Amino acid sequence: MCGILACLWCSDDSAAKRARIIHLAQRLKHRGPDWIGVFQHEGNFLAHQRLAVVDLTSGDQPLFNEDNSIAVIANGEIYNHEDLRKQLPNHKFRTNSDCEVIAHLYEEYGENFVDMLDGIFSFVLLDTRTNNFLVARDAIGITSLYIGWAEDASCWVSSEYKTMHEDCEHYERFQPGTLYSSKDKGFRRWYNPPWFSEAIPSTPYDPMLLRTSLEKAVIKRLMTDVPFGVLLSGGLDSSLVASITARYLADTKAGKQLGTTIHSFCIGLEGSPDLKAGREVANYLGTVHHEFHFTPQDGIDAIEDVIYHIESYELTTVRSSIPTYLISRKIKSHGIKVVLSGEGSDEIFGGYLYFHKAPNKEEAHQEMCRKIKALHQYDCLRANKATSAWGLEARFPYLDKEFVNVVMNIDPDFKMSGHRRIEKWILRNAFDDKERPYLPQHILWRQKEQMSDGVGYNWIDALREHAAKHVTDKMMLNAARTYPLHTPATKEAYYYRMIFEKIFPKQPARQTIPWEPTVACCTPKALHWVPEWANNLDPSGRAAWGVHNAANKTLVTADVVDYTQSTKSSANEAAKNGLNGHH
Repeated sequence: MCGILACLWCSDDSAAKRARIIHLAQRLKHRGPDWIGVFQHEGNFLAHQRLAVVDLTSGDQPLFNEDNSIAVIANGEIYNHEDLRKQLPNHKFRTNSDCEVIAHLYEEYGENFVDMLDGIFSFVLLDTRTNNFLVARDAIGITSLYIGWAEDASCWVSSEYKTMHEDCEHYERFQPGTLYSSKDKGFRRWYNPPWFSEAIPSTPYDPMLLRTSLEKAVIKRLMTDVPFGVLLSGGLDSSLVASITARYLADTKAGKQLGTTIHSFCIGLEGSPDLKAGREVANYLGTVHHEFHFTPQDGIDAIEDVIYHIESYELTTVRSSIPTYLISRKIKSHGIKVVLSGEGSDEIFGGYLYFHKAPNKEEAHQEMCRKIKALHQYDCLRANKATSAWGLEARFPYLDKEFVNVVMNIDPDFKMSGHRRIEKWILRNAFDDKERPYLPQHILWRQKEQMSDGVGYNWIDALREHAAKHVTDKMMLNAARTYPLHTPATKEAYYYRMIFEKIFPKQPARQTIPWEPTVACCTPKALHWVPEWANNLDPSGRAAWGVHNAANKTLVTADVVDYTQSTKSSANEAAKNGLNGHH
């Protein structure tokens, strides 16, 4: 991931202001250590910290159109840029950068081109002919982006909050799937799929469509000119991504250019469930596997750095960001710049253990929609910022725009978990190929583990014990007075909040506006992590109403094949004949 910073319509066009922008942009150099580019036009400043992944030679930013009248800074990857170039035969391209198409698409279509982009992106486009600008963020919010306004009415846009909170009077998250037009002086949604309205879909489950759609999503994310790897916890989601990569890499441009060796990475405490399963999948797929162990103390020592980078004090986000942060540093030390990950699968398939308690398909679907819409605040934020802290780019095939639409158009009755259905059954079934297996059966049907559990069950216990040493009972009694908004409910949450406030102290001049709703963290997930019907106070996977323990006794056994055969045969029949009592 790269880092972008823009100050637009600024009243100060001095050399001192330019120096200030460069100084602030350097706070993003962890995201883009390879180069910094700055463009200044009248009262507009665009700064870009580059992580070189595609077009290493000529892809430095800002990028321009033919006559330099349109300037663009972008963070992300445009996977369909080669197809888009073919649709622009009258335009001259200067680079092989995937992001250069943004400038030319604007020339051709004005502001109505964003939905043509297939990829992950945050960008700022400045039209120097009119002094108007356009800002946009990808559909799900995989790339991070914030927007703010200063006293002189200048507009600030940045990949991270730490570059703008000192200079802006108001700042907020830039919402996914939206764009901001200075010409219209407002925001509007460019991403409006049918599922976004939360209407209940009725499309029958098609296993082969699901399989081929995910394969396409993985293959397009192999677009790179630098070495890449896969995160491999041994869970269903990351294992399928690794398996598809191993199956198709040789036929891709990256495979022909970089070779077909795949490096896989896993992290955990000694003896953790993920380490064992990840090792087994790596052996099955033939990847070069890298296994990293960390101790609870290693994780505790990293807490302040992690909160600085993820810019959040939310409980589960901090918990799971620490292992991601630690393994990202190890991955980068191996010369890897890009990793594929299994993020997003649980949201679109209803894969969290509490979905077993969904009372009906309507509420299950609405909960999936809610979780996808919140990804940019939590899991995407964690995965993006904890990897970018070390100049590493994470890519998420399950959150591919087309794949999400395919999955969310499926009648949620097929996704329902229950006493006869393991979570994410439709995904497991789609890849259960007996003739040419993607994964071993017991991995394909392995019980769900939340990340903060999978790295080792005593990880969360260690965090709680550490926090209890720093937060007294008296502090908890006064928590509502100390933090009236988003009051921490536990000592662990209070501890993270204290660290956040130390790193990002409240600015006295900004006391007149609410602090918490405008910061990177916003609403703590612990308060809205699960719906009322889940009846679960702790967001940890193993705490989910006993499903985890019960499932480990019944589903993840030698009998799992027998269990799945009966449910698969009945559901396959239902898929042919419609929805008739398959769960």
